[in-house]
Amino acid sequence: MIKLLVADHHPIIRKGLELLFLTSPVIKVEGGVDDGESIFDFLKSNTVDILISEIDLPKLNGITALRRLKKEYPHIKVLMFSTHPEEVYAMSSIKAGASGYISKTANILTLREAILKIDQGGIYLSNDLTHRLAFGERVHRTGSFYKKLSTREVEVLKLLSIGKKNKEIAKELDINEKTVSTYKARLMKKLQASNLVELLNQAKLLES
Repeated sequence: MIKLLVADHHPIIRKGLELLFLTSPVIKVEGGVDDGESIFDFLKSNTVDILISEIDLPKLNGITALRRLKKEYPHIKVLMFSTHPEEVYAMSSIKAGASGYISKTANILTLREAILKIDQGGIYLSNDLTHRLAFGERVHRTGSFYKKLSTREVEVLKLLSIGKKNKEIAKELDINEKTVSTYKARLMKKLQASNLVELLNQAKLLES
């Protein structure tokens, strides 16, 4: 039996996945949490095989939680399950240690396929993204962004886009404020933004 933990701040997603696999003979949802810190509280007293996690988690975002999980629970595989552009966040998630990335628009059979593939030690990406990576194609304009930005830069940009201040970002990512400023400077240069407003506008384009 593949044991899952679902981390998502939307109750309907957590309950929906639980009900989805309620009668499955091979997959079981052991529990659900609504923020990044609660992942680790849950794991102190429960055993799971795969974490299905959203990127936008309160207290500790999904990618930061993923980094920590890889250090503290390296045996647990992670499937990122999000609405954010696959072209940007899939590769950042894989680089940070995830075993797969799947859009919330995917159908039930695709989600099940992703879980089974990851459980068997594979990496799951959509057929479309796999094809484009294999042939060096960039079909969508957002596809150029992930090649410009490092995983940490994407993470900092994401936190800036939701209104986090330098001090808050430094605390969440466990880095100092000066390092956050350095990442902001790199982001502004790479995305050709002359100020924070322009940078945040670029972040919005990234999500479109």
